[in-house]
Amino acid sequence: MAADRPGKFANAGLDRVFHEKARLSIMTCLASHRDGLLFVDLKQLCDLSDGNLNRHLEVLQEAGAVALDRTGAGRSSKTVCKMTRTGRAAFTHYLEELEKALSAAADAIQKTKGARSGSLKPRLGDAGY
Repeated sequence: MAADRPGKFANAGLDRVFHEKARLSIMTCLASHRDGLLFVDLKQLCDLSDGNLNRHLEVLQEAGAVALDRTGAGRSSKTVCKMTRTGRAAFTHYLEELEKALSAAADAIQKTKGARSGSLKPRLGDAGY
């Protein structure tokens, strides 16, 4: 077995813009709604407050991952949130990197399980957990 190389598990490809629970939820939701979603619907689907969703959309917008289209004013205003082409490409890359990290972790756990069988979830009383 070859020695682990430095930084092997650094997961450098995981973009911090997406690697945050709320932003991952937002991007996952928008990925499945190609035409975008109204702010209120996105808020409900991701279980976020107005302020929290606004702040995360701001980060995603600054990164070029989402576009916001605001129409109207006051109570009649509507904001449609949509993933950009750049955002879709970057999020796809992020998901590929996340998949590699998860696969490496699952492989490592499987290798250390020894004679144990079953799922990847550790059981209470297992040594090392």
